[in-house]
Amino acid sequence: MEQAGARRPSYDELAALVEGLVARVEALEAENAALKRRLGLDSTNSSTPQSKDSLAAQGKRKAQRSQRVRSKDRKPGGQPGRKGSGLVPVVKPDRAETVAAPRECSGCGEGLAGGRDMSSSWAQVWDIPPVRLEKVHYVLPRRKCCGCGKTTTASVPFGQAGAVTYGLNVNAAAIVLASAGNVPVERTAMLMAALLGSPVSSGFVARAHERFAEKLTAAGFDEAMRDALADEEVLHADETPVNVARTDTDEHGEPAAGSPHVVILRTPEARLSWYRALPARTKKALRDLGLLSTKETQGGFTGYLVRDDYSAWHQFDSTLAGVQQCVAHLFRHLQGVMDLDPVIQAWAGKTRDVLREAHTAVEAAITAGQDQLDPELLAEFRARYDKHVTQGKRTNRLRDWHKGNHPGYTLACRLEAKAEQVWLFTTVFSVPWTNNPAEQALKSPKLHQKVSGYWHTLATLARFCTVRSYLTSAVNHGLTAMNAIEHALTGNPWMPPTATTA
Repeated sequence: MEQAGARRPSYDELAALVEGLVARVEALEAENAALKRRLGLDSTNSSTPQSKDSLAAQGKRKAQRSQRVRSKDRKPGGQPGRKGSGLVPVVKPDRAETVAAPRECSGCGEGLAGGRDMSSSWAQVWDIPPVRLEKVHYVLPRRKCCGCGKTTTASVPFGQAGAVTYGLNVNAAAIVLASAGNVPVERTAMLMAALLGSPVSSGFVARAHERFAEKLTAAGFDEAMRDALADEEVLHADETPVNVARTDTDEHGEPAAGSPHVVILRTPEARLSWYRALPARTKKALRDLGLLSTKETQGGFTGYLVRDDYSAWHQFDSTLAGVQQCVAHLFRHLQGVMDLDPVIQAWAGKTRDVLREAHTAVEAAITAGQDQLDPELLAEFRARYDKHVTQGKRTNRLRDWHKGNHPGYTLACRLEAKAEQVWLFTTVFSVPWTNNPAEQALKSPKLHQKVSGYWHTLATLARFCTVRSYLTSAVNHGLTAMNAIEHALTGNPWMPPTATTA
């Protein structure tokens, strides 16, 4: 029963109330969709690194990898016709031995003393000598100069008069384990003590790594790497955040702004890999690398750069021959939009399919010895791409989103504006269509951080980057890690070849 004297709302007031409630419901639905999208983001549909995937997302990746249906008749292991990857006998082994002739028959057990000699068979065994710490006592003669009277003492590599020190190979082993093996310093010392039967301190391991980096710095390795990369036609670039316990401070003694990162610049075939430590992922930090140029600077790399669309890289675009957007990154963003609504956002899947078809066509053309796609075929691909991207803009232009533009609209606008950077791989065949080489290279510092947790300072991070750059590049030029380290420690480090020395 209505309360006496209460005024009934008018039609217009009720309509306004309904309109307000509808708007509120739509806003809540958009916010709910955004939250669901954020919860559903992982490495398969966004730029989220795999290391930050939830347990559910990790299970999703494994499920996707195991979606292929195997034949019931298929046996485990390598299939008939598969080329193996076993050891191949060498023509000139390090040494040869003749084994004593057999004494008993392997069939009946009869003695073979009077048996007939047959042609010999062979076997090659590849092994390492037993690991044994050799303790050498050197007598160091001393002579006094008849002229100035100064006494000079003879010296040995890694030796110090009147002291006991570890030699070249022990230092190299510590560096390999701590750097290439991503083993923490304390654990490296424990492993070496167990292997050598002699106590090894964590301080020695840390100092060995530090001495090695100092040798490379003194030899000008980073400068030589920068010069070599500047001569390349194509480079990949990427960066990843890392944990540093004690970051740099500003002029007031306060912690410097920004998060430390490791940046990688790498050739497509991983021939050269240059890791550098950044105090923060800023435009200035990338400029300070000295490899890439802006309008205001001269020199440096001017070829094709493969990267993601992080804005700090944009400052170099005008001085480059071209930029290739990482299509793998774009695929993850397209998948993220498709996950919002597979029907309404079908344009995203169609855009992805066109890019895949174009890549297949490029691979076929390269295999056939061609240096460009058929112009009509390329025009057809681009027309389909433009159509689907336009559809993405039209579909999402006015679609409600709790925070600015709808992700589908933002992505479609980016694909339209950066189309030439998305499609560069179809006109310059030497440019890969993804940034996978750089992303793969960054697995090394990520793994090191996963095991060790952090770097103590930016200086220790910088040393790690220098050592990883040297070992990765030297090994990809045919050296072993141990040989590369020995060359550097004895004053003759490997150096990246430039256009004039290659």
